[in-house]
Amino acid sequence: MRKAFICPAKYVQGEDELLNLGYFVQTFGDSALLIAHPDDVARVKDKLDATSEKFDITFVESGFQGECSRQEVARLQETAKKHNCNCTIGLGGGKAIDTAKCVAEGEALIIVPTIAATDAPTSHSAVLYTPEGAFDDYAYFKQSPSVVMIDTAIIAKAPVRFLISGMGDALSTFFEARATAASYTKVNAGLPCGVREGVCPEARGTNTALALAQLCYQTLLEDGLKAKKACDCNVVTPALENIIEANILLSGLGFESAGLGGAHAIHDGLTLLPGTHGYFHGEKVAFGTICQLVLENAPAEELKEVLQFCVELGLPVCLEDIGVTKITDEEFLAVAEKACIPEESIHAMPFPITAEAVAAAIITADAIGSEYKNGVMQ
Repeated sequence: MRKAFICPAKYVQGEDELLNLGYFVQTFGDSALLIAHPDDVARVKDKLDATSEKFDITFVESGFQGECSRQEVARLQETAKKHNCNCTIGLGGGKAIDTAKCVAEGEALIIVPTIAATDAPTSHSAVLYTPEGAFDDYAYFKQSPSVVMIDTAIIAKAPVRFLISGMGDALSTFFEARATAASYTKVNAGLPCGVREGVCPEARGTNTALALAQLCYQTLLEDGLKAKKACDCNVVTPALENIIEANILLSGLGFESAGLGGAHAIHDGLTLLPGTHGYFHGEKVAFGTICQLVLENAPAEELKEVLQFCVELGLPVCLEDIGVTKITDEEFLAVAEKACIPEESIHAMPFPITAEAVAAAIITADAIGSEYKNGVMQ
């Protein structure tokens, strides 16, 4: 059996770690293309100036326009070439990070998240959109970022909802990895740059990745609520450090090297419902995780453990929590059918999948979550 595992060349996190950014830029040269939203640059300008002066490096401002589109990537690649930039930095949220991945194409890439809302920073993939913001395509590169740098003081000062959403995304990691391992489904870690399925040999997940996914879940249960309280107070504690690592590193390695399953596919289906559009990715994935547990008939105690975690953190446990107050049977089936298209990760579940079964799981998860939140289910 062919297995694969992929990860960044270096991951580093700590308070005021951004002050060391210039050191890592120096390993490539003396200048870096900085891809970041102006608001994110303003938040950390003092640290950028300090590390630039300390390590005698130059940040080339990119004028990032906010969308990871082919046109924006081409423009930024020309900017990097014009200024002889030695490396690329993606600083901020998901769009800036994905744009930096596309500009760098797997070479000399430093990722600096300013929020811990998703597990995308460590991965070798990105999502491309049209200039108007519609989905375009996925992109895969030959390797993960050269450096992923996390300044935990910056994360602590970001709105707590981002951290909670990241925990919602990370919550699915172990359950999807477990399903993928049971079904021997291929994982994204086996996809090299520019190669689509069927062109190169498929790869399954490693025991290492599954163990990291399990550690991710254990960390969430142990430190999630404590980390939320710390972020509420805008301070860094050991619990917050652990949750940042779980949200970004453990979940990132888990989804890419251990696999996705029903939770993310159901998330994708839920995007058909307009009410969900105002909610974060991780918030919808949290409810998708509950749906997956219902779909696979997970033990009652495990389901209650996940429900309790979500309720304590303020993560969605029912459709009302993600903006859906009315839904027809036809809409349930449409959501399920979208979750079950051939290329979706739900087919990593270790049993046959039908749209009808997925619709039933969503309906049931919604009822269970509503009852639990309202104290009916104990």
